[in-house]
Amino acid sequence: MPDTNIRYVEEADRAFWFSLDRHLPTDVFARKVRDRMGYVLSADGQRTGILRWSLFWDSIPFCNLLFIRDGWQRQGLGRQLMERWEKDMAMQGFPLVMVSTQADETAQYFYRALGYRDCGGFILPFPGYEQPLEVIMAKETGI
Repeated sequence: MPDTNIRYVEEADRAFWFSLDRHLPTDVFARKVRDRMGYVLSADGQRTGILRWSLFWDSIPFCNLLFIRDGWQRQGLGRQLMERWEKDMAMQGFPLVMVSTQADETAQYFYRALGYRDCGGFILPFPGYEQPLEVIMAKETGI
């Protein structure tokens, strides 16, 4: 397993962040930095992954994106990022965390292996937003 470090995202990570995250509006990045709602994972001294989150219903931490660079996947790095985020959320007093993934993506098996349980889903039938079923999953933090 590589030597890893996980820290909150910083402004200096902007170019790296957007090389992986193609969904976050550029003007929202500064808020993620300010509010510590993103993480950067480094492995063997290289930035290799990111995680960003928000609050679902303004009260439940929701992992919006977990991304590990090609060549670094399946080495436990995604698990480390999720575990760090879950621990931080528990320390902040949140008893539940959530995540989602498309029904046709293999990430659902990863999240279930981490203890997440299916709790719903939705389909957006609007032009420009069509995609397979989005599966919503949740996990108790243990507090």
